[in-house]
Amino acid sequence: MNNFSRIKEPLTLLGNYMSTKYGRSWGSRRELLLWQEWQVRRHLRYVLARSPYYREAAGGLPLEQWREFPVIDKREMMAHFDRLNTEGIGLEEALEAAWEAEKCRDFSPTVRGITVGLSSGTSGHRGVFLVSRQEQMAWAGTIMAKVLPGGLLQKHRVAFFLRANSNLYASVRKGRIEFQYFDLLEPIEKHVSQLNTYRPTLLVAPASVLRLLAEAVKTGALHIRPDKIVSVAEVLDPLDERYIGECFGRQVHQIYQCTEGFLGFTCSHGTLHLNEDLLVVEKEYLEGAERKFVPILTDFRRRTQPIIRYRLNDILTERKEPCPCGSKLLALEQIEGRSDDLFYLHSVANGRRKPVFPDFIRRAVLSASPEIEEYLIIQHSERLVECSLKVRPELEAVCREQVTRALTELCSRLHCHAPNIRYSEYVQGPRERKLRRVERRFAL
Repeated sequence: MNNFSRIKEPLTLLGNYMSTKYGRSWGSRRELLLWQEWQVRRHLRYVLARSPYYREAAGGLPLEQWREFPVIDKREMMAHFDRLNTEGIGLEEALEAAWEAEKCRDFSPTVRGITVGLSSGTSGHRGVFLVSRQEQMAWAGTIMAKVLPGGLLQKHRVAFFLRANSNLYASVRKGRIEFQYFDLLEPIEKHVSQLNTYRPTLLVAPASVLRLLAEAVKTGALHIRPDKIVSVAEVLDPLDERYIGECFGRQVHQIYQCTEGFLGFTCSHGTLHLNEDLLVVEKEYLEGAERKFVPILTDFRRRTQPIIRYRLNDILTERKEPCPCGSKLLALEQIEGRSDDLFYLHSVANGRRKPVFPDFIRRAVLSASPEIEEYLIIQHSERLVECSLKVRPELEAVCREQVTRALTELCSRLHCHAPNIRYSEYVQGPRERKLRRVERRFAL
């Protein structure tokens, strides 16, 4: 690294921290949208000059018509990876580096100075992401401004639980910020011991891991008191949120982040806001579902691997009322989960398949009994649903009856035929796999 880079990197981090925390404010939603438009057009001038794929996809359209560019998804991005990224890095080269890092658990090597990582692949298709050193610093400054409790002058000890570490996450370790990576493949008992020694002020982990740590707090094995707890990588189920919050005595915050970028965070009121100061979110509303949409993202800060009109398979629900925090950034009521996990049941009226949102299933189960500690609901076909409940043994039969009744009543309200419900023993899945409490396992 040359002297100029040594000077530029901390300036990039600090500049993004200051502008995110103190410098960006809009008097109205309209002001924000106009600012976004200017950011996107400036970004596209850079991308179209360096990405053959996007230059061809634009088809000569003027920049002000960028919303007419084709919508892509992960399959399309991986199919055109070599020509889509602006550094000319081939997919095979990137995959080789990423798999080697996964195998040896050393995530520091780069490809020509570019960090390479793999997505978790919960959608069935693993993705590869590329991030430059400059983008790492910008990300670090932004996430510190949005997530850290207190300011940069305060000393922070961050405990970050991940399936795989990355130079991206290590870039947060600056100045008075200590950062310790906890590998999800290690035993939870080892993590508890290390956490008791480390005493983090900020605890960041998937909801399923936070749940295990909360249980360790409840039994007295873990005795840490972080200033802030943040759930990442998985949908935070209301049941888990309540349990984790009660055990730690803290509000549970969320970061909405995936391979495609840092998409959202919770404000001081606990409302999840999309990071519209980093990206534009177009909404593909779902038919017959109030305020529910699939997001189409255009990130106007990622240059190495551009994200332009990229369709996620997540389902988001807009908040009905404005957030009391006053932010002009779009507020969400919740992240429903992946569109792949929509249940499908047969309509009573015409026998056709009818979608049932994961949140409907969650609410039915949670309303059935306060004795349910954890659950998994898996749809194997339109006529078979498997249900696993974690409850005290003496309450299992009663809770199963209550859940069956609640799900049957839900089907009646939705005018669908109720599926057969098969109960099985509750077993916690491997930690390296994202927890999905509501999951569909058959293809349409």
